[in-house]
Amino acid sequence: MFPASGVEVQCSVAVEYLNQAGQATKRKNSRNATVTLGRNEFREILLLVHDGKLSQNFVLREIQLFTRFTRDGKSTIKLIPENIQILISNCPPDKLQILLKTLSIKYAADKKISKPVSDRTRLVSTLPRIFDTISPVQAQDVERAKLQMQRNLQSPTSTKGSRNQMGNSRPNKQIKRSRTTSSENCLSAELKPSKKPTLSLPMGRKLSKEQSHVLAMILKGKNVFFTGSAGTGKSFLLKRIVGALPPKNTYTTASTGVAACHIGGTTLHAFAGIGSGKAPLQQCVELAQRPGILSHWLNCRHLIIDEISMIEGEFFDKLETVARIVRKCNEPFGGIQLIVCGDFLQLPPVSRAKEKYKFCFQAKSWSKCMQVNMELKEVRRQTDKTFIAMLQAVRLGRCPEEVANQLINTASRKIDRDGILATRLCTHKDDVEFTNEKRLQRLPGEMLTFEAVDSDPMLGEMLNAQCPAGQKLQLKKGAQVMLTKNLDVQRGMVNGARGVVIGFEPGNKPMPQVRFMCGVTETIKPERWLVKALGGNYLTRQQLPLKLAWAISIHKSQGMTLDCVEISLARVFESGQAYVALSRARSLEGLRVMDFDRKVVHANHDVLCFYSRLKKEQMLMQSSLDGYFEMEDQEN
Repeated sequence: MFPASGVEVQCSVAVEYLNQAGQATKRKNSRNATVTLGRNEFREILLLVHDGKLSQNFVLREIQLFTRFTRDGKSTIKLIPENIQILISNCPPDKLQILLKTLSIKYAADKKISKPVSDRTRLVSTLPRIFDTISPVQAQDVERAKLQMQRNLQSPTSTKGSRNQMGNSRPNKQIKRSRTTSSENCLSAELKPSKKPTLSLPMGRKLSKEQSHVLAMILKGKNVFFTGSAGTGKSFLLKRIVGALPPKNTYTTASTGVAACHIGGTTLHAFAGIGSGKAPLQQCVELAQRPGILSHWLNCRHLIIDEISMIEGEFFDKLETVARIVRKCNEPFGGIQLIVCGDFLQLPPVSRAKEKYKFCFQAKSWSKCMQVNMELKEVRRQTDKTFIAMLQAVRLGRCPEEVANQLINTASRKIDRDGILATRLCTHKDDVEFTNEKRLQRLPGEMLTFEAVDSDPMLGEMLNAQCPAGQKLQLKKGAQVMLTKNLDVQRGMVNGARGVVIGFEPGNKPMPQVRFMCGVTETIKPERWLVKALGGNYLTRQQLPLKLAWAISIHKSQGMTLDCVEISLARVFESGQAYVALSRARSLEGLRVMDFDRKVVHANHDVLCFYSRLKKEQMLMQSSLDGYFEMEDQEN
């Protein structure tokens, strides 16, 4: 069942009373409100809006849901008979999604088993007025909702009827964020009559105890740095953190554009607006005070930074000083809550040849900014304990003879299958481009070119930097490809899934048919990416979620899980590069290491010392962590 918190959210609310023309004649705004789902004495679903002083109950008899902007913490609920719109904004996206899903399922389930209460029944009723918080969604609620939706699908008037209940029509134009709505923006299968009902309990993967502790510290307002080896669920936890915070004053950033795109944010440099940070402090402050940039700094209450290992320490110090000056607040980082994630034993800051760099934990302001440091221990990407132990040794810069022999023995291993060749991970970008272009040209047959459709073609370079889909993709039959987006996790069609183009589906624009290593053969069609630009606006790119996969760079592979991978480590030039490359493999059986040399396995001494201190701190915290969860269990 859902947690009880799934039926209550903290957010901003605007209630609009509309006339027959759909114009708002009265509007009541509340910046800080509690919205709760409940039932009245007739067991009808109610929406209670409480602004701290007054409460309003709205009976949800016939409604429309508009959910296109749920990921931004916004939604609209329209009460059709009453001609009222309830506009929700600045709500933690995950909580809003659960609230709307609960409402959708309960609403459809009620339609199956209950009849509307007449006005006469209300007038003559002697029942005392009550408000009971709605019960968590149970399996039987989902089944009833599915049956109701199946009945709607079978009814010849279902499409028309759905507009009178939870329809897929446009809200009034006053709600700019909901001007257009597609069937995929709604939570009820009533709104998608051409598809089978797909309602289910959205429980997803649970957080581990250590992940839950990180989230709890963040929700308490602490500045948190969390780390962990590759595959410990850092990205998964980060997405849960983003979903738990109010979007209006939460800024999600990363050190690189691709990493930022994965978490729906922008680069830290774009947020800060101070360029490389090499300019004198006064000039950086002036850059940060430009219109648009200044609003970021002043509105920000929670700043998320992913892939912190690639951020230079001096740049972090410069940001911390700029934050205090432009926000006119002398607290660390100007009073902004920091949520920082990354693994310093992976890729270090990018620097020019022979130019020394400093890690963020070596920054002067790091210790005064970070209040909680946590290392995630449980590896989820790999399941083979032997392979996990090998990776942990390499991560720490160790390569005993046993590990070296196992890696050397993979060189002759055949890991290709069903025409799908191993992807070669390279240390240098030029090697990747040369390999992919050369192998594609060698293939016989016609070359098909797929051009991206961008919302703003003038900003194509920005999209190229932040979007995992390229502006132009060329394919032939036999091309080795990988997915760049999760399409169907249950069937194994995830970001990084390997496949081969076996042909093209005929049509006005032939689409590639791809056979994947997971056993699925699928016609791949264009997908849409959202990239956050300056000012909070979104840019979009529509393109096939594929990239050539004879070779990819180690940098571009971060966050991916690869089924069959060939690694060339001869040109490793940074500490942590060998570990990042090896840890992309899902298993030892799907790994082939060419020209292995134990000398390429090394870790930065300063980073090892930092993690040694972190380990001691975490051991001291473990007792309080156990006590925290014991108390949680008692309360539940």
